Order: sequence, then C-alpha cells, then structure tokens
Amino acid sequence: MSDQTNIEETLAHLTRTVDDLSDIVARQEDEISRLTYRVKMLMEREATREMDTGSSVPLADQRPPHY
Repeated sequence: MSDQTNIEETLAHLTRTVDDLSDIVARQEDEISRLTYRVKMLMEREATREMDTGSSVPLADQRPPHY
C-alpha cells in the first residue's frame, strides 16, 4: 500500500471515531440536562414539603442528633 492510501484509511478511521464521540457527547448532554431537571424538581418538592411541615430550618441545614 502506498503512503497516501494509509493516510486516507487513517483519516477515515479518525473521522468515524470523531463522529461516534460526537454522538456520545450529544447523548450525554441530553441525559445531563434531563437529570439536572429531575434534581431541581426533587429539590423544589423537598423544599415545599419542609415548608408545609412548618420546619423553620431546612433539614439539610440541621445538625445530626449525635452532635
């Protein structure tokens, strides 16, 4: 094989790898956005629940009982 053929094959493999990685990053971005939204909703739900129970200090800010 000639050097040019080797270079073209390498370039084709690298191009495919970059495309595959780009797809993976796009999927991860979607998943991170979805998970971030879910965490936000859970935090809001928990804050509402804490406010409904009349707690003046959010549970996350309270010291554990062994202190």
